[in-house]
Amino acid sequence: MVDAETLSILKTRLSDVVGEANVSTSVSDMILNAHDAWPLSEARIRAGELLPTADMIVFPATTEEVAEVLKIANETSVPVTPIGGGAGTCGGTLPIYGGIQLDIKRMDRVLHIDHESLTVTAEGGIVGIELEEAVNRNGYTTGHTPTSLRASNLGGFIATRSGGSMSSLYGKIEDLTLGLEVVLPDGRVIECKALPRHSVGPDLKNLFIGSEGTLGVITRATMKLFPIPEKRSFRSMCFPDVHSGLGAIKEILQSGIFPSVVRLYDANDTAMSVSVHFDVEEGDCMLMLAFDGLPEKVDLEEQLSAEICLKHGAKDYNEGPSKRWWEHRYDMYYPTKFTTAGYSIGDTIDIVATYDKLEDVYHSMKAAMEAHDAVVMSHFSHMYPNGGSIYMIFFTSQPTAEEAWATYKRIWDDGIEACLKAGGAMSHQHGVGLSRSTYMEGEWGAAFSVIRQIKEVLDPNGIMNPGKVGLGVRE
Repeated sequence: MVDAETLSILKTRLSDVVGEANVSTSVSDMILNAHDAWPLSEARIRAGELLPTADMIVFPATTEEVAEVLKIANETSVPVTPIGGGAGTCGGTLPIYGGIQLDIKRMDRVLHIDHESLTVTAEGGIVGIELEEAVNRNGYTTGHTPTSLRASNLGGFIATRSGGSMSSLYGKIEDLTLGLEVVLPDGRVIECKALPRHSVGPDLKNLFIGSEGTLGVITRATMKLFPIPEKRSFRSMCFPDVHSGLGAIKEILQSGIFPSVVRLYDANDTAMSVSVHFDVEEGDCMLMLAFDGLPEKVDLEEQLSAEICLKHGAKDYNEGPSKRWWEHRYDMYYPTKFTTAGYSIGDTIDIVATYDKLEDVYHSMKAAMEAHDAVVMSHFSHMYPNGGSIYMIFFTSQPTAEEAWATYKRIWDDGIEACLKAGGAMSHQHGVGLSRSTYMEGEWGAAFSVIRQIKEVLDPNGIMNPGKVGLGVRE
């Protein structure tokens, strides 16, 4: 935490940069910004615990103001925690060392839509739904629609390597990002030029995509656009087990068909999420598909995909389950009975693996997590020709807060260990934040030393989001 004298000087200097009204030391503001959507932090709050808060929140409106704020913080070695929508699920915006929370919500403009190149340039603080609606009005879509679309922003998408529900067709955020403007910890502003491809040394923007505010602040980005599809159709196919469902998905994608949505629910998740609305036999696994594009293309892709599924033993449920999921896909972001009752806590470990390992990862993690008095249900989504991700969702209820938090940690520890041993990677789209920081060396091995060296060069004073992504832990 910052001492009172330094805090007073900082407030004066930062007020000169962004205006007095845009520097807050209000206790209520700092408590509201003290957590994101990380289930553990939310559960601790419900249990009456107080989370660490920043010493002040600064609300810049321009790249120049961000640069000046970082210069001052760097000079005084005050930690800076960037925050946008605060919708992350891994504690990435928690100001665990106090200091400054840099809230970029005022940087919310769409700067330019290029109709010839099909790109949009916008500021990092724009909320996802506002960006999507702005381009929709011009006949386009970003193709990036995560569940948190109404509560998260462009800079956060990029900083965490976000994935939207239609990533199998349109790609993840790293596929959609063409160029970046980034403010470095010492206040320098750099531009990674917006290009479809290049061969001019390393692609520097990929250093900042996924860096979670530990290397700088993303202030604007140029993104791909796609014409709004003329047709979107839905199809639902039910399989007797996960194995046959994955076989169908692999064949669909490896044959060159790219549905916009691919979601295979295991038996537990089907029972919990689908059977309450549709008549599904116990033990069956529901596959939800959607197809985007020209009507002729959509019709053919849907027909061929259905034929592949039937060949793998599926039963045809037509559009019902898939269309219902699409129409209610944002509902799940709001609190449920699983995350609000007593000392119950639930979370999702979103892993990714290639097809040769994916099913082994699933079974290994499920066994490891269920060993700790947890209900585990899973679905496979964000699927690609070479593999895909699994959402390993768990719930546990314990008699005391201490037992709940300890059980939660054991489930995470053993689940991640099982994932890595079976050849998976511990996150597909939710990022690292705090919840996965301690596993970074296990994930990266010797290569993690390179990431540490990059951090030391760009941020020698360790001011940028310390403690996140396993970097910059302070004494």
